[in-house]
Amino acid sequence: MRILFVVQRYGEQIAGGSEQCCRLFAENLADAGHHVEVATSCAINYTNWENEFPPGQEHLNGVLVNRFLVSQPRQADKFSRIDSSVVWGEYSVPLASQEVWVNEMGPRTPELPDWLVTRSADIDIFIFFTYLYYPTIRGLLAVSGLAPTLFHPTAHEEPHLTVPIFDKVFRSPDGYGFLTVEEAELVNTRFGHLPAEEVLGIGAKTDREGIGRRFREKHKLEDKPFLLYLGRIDPGKGSLEAFEYFTTYKKRNETDLKFVIVGDEVSDLPDHPDIIRTGFISEEAKNDAIDACTIFLQPSYYESFSMALSEAWVYSKPALVQGRCKVLAGQTRRANGGLSYCGFAEFEAGLDLLLEDSLLREELGSNGRSYVQTNYQWDEFIPRYENLIEQTLEAFSERSR
Repeated sequence: MRILFVVQRYGEQIAGGSEQCCRLFAENLADAGHHVEVATSCAINYTNWENEFPPGQEHLNGVLVNRFLVSQPRQADKFSRIDSSVVWGEYSVPLASQEVWVNEMGPRTPELPDWLVTRSADIDIFIFFTYLYYPTIRGLLAVSGLAPTLFHPTAHEEPHLTVPIFDKVFRSPDGYGFLTVEEAELVNTRFGHLPAEEVLGIGAKTDREGIGRRFREKHKLEDKPFLLYLGRIDPGKGSLEAFEYFTTYKKRNETDLKFVIVGDEVSDLPDHPDIIRTGFISEEAKNDAIDACTIFLQPSYYESFSMALSEAWVYSKPALVQGRCKVLAGQTRRANGGLSYCGFAEFEAGLDLLLEDSLLREELGSNGRSYVQTNYQWDEFIPRYENLIEQTLEAFSERSR
């Protein structure tokens, strides 16, 4: 089958969850024998969409990647004004203003939609990742009705989802691929069902290996317990709140607990003697970090699925997750792989319980690993995904009659 994915950024150095998800789907479908392509921008940084990759084609891990130039990088002040009016304003704005907002949201790749139309005759299905950005909005509307389209919104509860322009976008595809039941309920409540849809999740490699001792030695952690957070230092990811909770916990409790943060620094954090920031690290180093950690922390408010949480469970690590995020709380409850918290008091109590009870940590971590093994191994996941693709092709055929 000839499959073409559309996503805003693509590459091994892209840390965003939706982009990683798209790459994993593409590479595993290619490994299964499909011809897989990707259409994306030349950008790496989502805050400005500057062109950093060269335009044109490259082969990456069995996938043909087609990159398109961003015609206009994002101007932070201009985008902030438009975003405030369209998303955060008190009243709905005209469609023309919403169209401007889509352009400013970016990455603006004006050649991509027409190119997708030219490919509609030789591609069996177009698969779009992430609802919020220009390539999906413009691309999905361009090829809808010309070829089968499968949509992974990676949606979560946020004001952007209420912008009226998405009414048409979400009703254009022939199929939905959801990551969690919470995402499916959110989208179907807001926009209604499609004939082809399934809650899939994301596949995971359960044979990962890490050398925790190597990470501890590099960062001089010795045998001290530590929390691990994988993700951007960004208010939306809950990492600033996690910093405040951790530092407050340290003031209130005599403990040698450390906090390790692995990820890009979009926002600044003050220095703290018990906090280690590694920045973006290699896959090998990340696996070492997970293997070494005592407790995995996922503080994000906005998730459609946490790949990092699955990765931690592969290593049988117990999780402490943001309870105000329905997706994280739901994932953790279904896996029985950790505790959730709402506010500092529950964060402190959950942390105390996990630090004091090694048997509980072991049980929750083991439950999490079993959950991932049962639901998300790629060799069992890909046939389910291929079945959804077939359902989407049938839905397109029915729609075209």
